[in-house]
Amino acid sequence: MNNINNIAGASTADLLKQKGAVEKGTGGEAFAEQLKSAINEVNDIQQDSEKAIADLATGQVKDLHQAALAIGKAETSMKLMLEIRNKALNAYKEIGRTQL
Repeated sequence: MNNINNIAGASTADLLKQKGAVEKGTGGEAFAEQLKSAINEVNDIQQDSEKAIADLATGQVKDLHQAALAIGKAETSMKLMLEIRNKALNAYKEIGRTQL
């Protein structure tokens, strides 16, 4: 039990520095940019998939294998993005339940 006092934690000054960095946008903006980039990439993949499906429907598909790969990639990327969203929402809810 005496070892509990030896555990080092973040000091109040360190926490205030981190809070200041977040308020200045050094951490939050980088995360927002990464998230926006990932969403745009998933959107591009979805558009490629929709084009492949339209080509299949009209008979203009040149390579069936490539169309199937585009559709599978779009499905996988959407599932991944939904899982990331679910994890982020769960983390947000957990932070909201945290008592200070």
